[in-house]
Amino acid sequence: MTTASPSSSPIDVLATAEAWAAAGRPLALATVIETWGSAPRPVGSHLVIDADGNFEGSVSGGCVEGAVVSEAAEVIADGKPRVLSFGVADETAWRVGLSCGGRIRVMVERIG
Repeated sequence: MTTASPSSSPIDVLATAEAWAAAGRPLALATVIETWGSAPRPVGSHLVIDADGNFEGSVSGGCVEGAVVSEAAEVIADGKPRVLSFGVADETAWRVGLSCGGRIRVMVERIG
């Protein structure tokens, strides 16, 4: 599995997505669509995930990205986009590692 590169710019992630799609790899693109309070990545941050679980980019860090990668596998399989929410008020926030006091929403959609 490829590790995330939090320092990658959105342009780099989108270039990776384009290259992977050109190679015929089924993909999902995760995009931060909303933040509130303290959030590790700004709106517009991307994470591209292929059907084998390889990924590049960052939408949050820590276990949140693991949850996004898992959900991306389902998006790739069924083609249905999803909006995922993670926040400190959720009991899942501590489980996935978003204990920074903020909230993020991430759109995951199949591309290619």
